[in-house]
Amino acid sequence: MDMPTRTTINGLDKAQMTGTIEAIQQTPAIARFQFRARNRWISGGENRSTIRDFFGACAEDTSRETAWEFTNGEPPVLLGHNEGANPVEFLLHALAGCVTTTFVLHASARGIEIHELSTELEGDLDLHGLLALDETVNPGYESIRIKLRVKADCSDSELAELVAAAQRYSPVCNTVCRPVPVTVTAVA
Repeated sequence: MDMPTRTTINGLDKAQMTGTIEAIQQTPAIARFQFRARNRWISGGENRSTIRDFFGACAEDTSRETAWEFTNGEPPVLLGHNEGANPVEFLLHALAGCVTTTFVLHASARGIEIHELSTELEGDLDLHGLLALDETVNPGYESIRIKLRVKADCSDSELAELVAAAQRYSPVCNTVCRPVPVTVTAVA
């Protein structure tokens, strides 16, 4: 009896993955994306970001009918009212999501089935930097640790290769791990 051919792995369509890679190889401009976010201050440490439109695959995307909305807040100890996660927590969320997605993409491309995957992140930050109380203290994270818990059909060496690929090729991890030019301007 013939087994049915699987068309997906880890929830990803194998033909679509292959087609995307081939399209990018044939037309490199397809790989250029510009993502956007807009933010509006509400009060105190509360502000709200909306994310909807982006440019990718040589066109403006129109697939999103409504914007995603995220409320940034602060806990009371940081003068807020728990309106939402704070921005440095959102950074951990973005990092976790991107490392996870990158891990899944690379596992799928290698034919490795994942049964369970979760991450735990911790980041250390010293408020002396944010509050300009000590110019020698960086206002950003001092360090971030990511622990991946994985059950997959692969050897320990293949798992180590996947973890390294997730760290190396994750766009958010790569952005956090290297200096990226950021321009901040005020406009009327």
